[in-house]
Amino acid sequence: MSQGPFTALSRFLGHFRWAFMPLGLLALIAVGVHAAADTLDDRLLAVVDLADAAFDRVVGRYSLTESLVDLLSLERRTTLARALALAWELTADLVLALPALGYREETSSQVRPSLMTHLPPRHTWRAMLARCLRRPTTMRWIRPLATALVAVAGACTVARLVQGSVYLSWRELLGEGVADVAARGLALAALGGLLWRLGWRAVLRNLQHADSASELHARGLARAFAYGLPGSALVAPLALAAALDASPLLSFVR
Repeated sequence: MSQGPFTALSRFLGHFRWAFMPLGLLALIAVGVHAAADTLDDRLLAVVDLADAAFDRVVGRYSLTESLVDLLSLERRTTLARALALAWELTADLVLALPALGYREETSSQVRPSLMTHLPPRHTWRAMLARCLRRPTTMRWIRPLATALVAVAGACTVARLVQGSVYLSWRELLGEGVADVAARGLALAALGGLLWRLGWRAVLRNLQHADSASELHARGLARAFAYGLPGSALVAPLALAAALDASPLLSFVR
């Protein structure tokens, strides 16, 4: 049977999955981390304000250090809060998005690559989840869960972009009612497509990374808790912000 042009193109692009699939996972996670970090700017500014107020109280007690009171103006505090948010975001990208570059697929020679992906027995969902329950570690639980939450936030960010672009482009042509329905439908399609094609793979890759690292370095109760704790503690608040403030799933249907 002759192949159509789209089939040939699909097979040709399939040869480059090793390159664009890891980059897609990295991009989805990075967008989700950025969306979560954006919601923390005001909270970080409040923390900086509290620290500055405490500093002013201390230096204001002594005549020698009185000149240091109000060292940080509102503009400087805002800049400092933004710098902290950026540093937090980039560090979280290293923790969650960087492992995505190690994503690989092993395919059977008898099955089309786009239809089936084979994993080694130790890296199947069932095997890794069983080890999460039998030998729990900080990395095994926090990293995949954080990845899942920021991946949803990243997909929501792209879906909102699709919704806004379609609505503004089609409103005058089709009317507000039709444009709104079409925009919501395409946004939901983008959201579902991203989670279906990239979201679960991002979680799987971080689960694989956490599982392998735990097997090598997290033997014993103390090591299971301490290994990877700084990175996990850094991404946990961002994941919570992603779930609470950056994933408006219901907004696409209301």
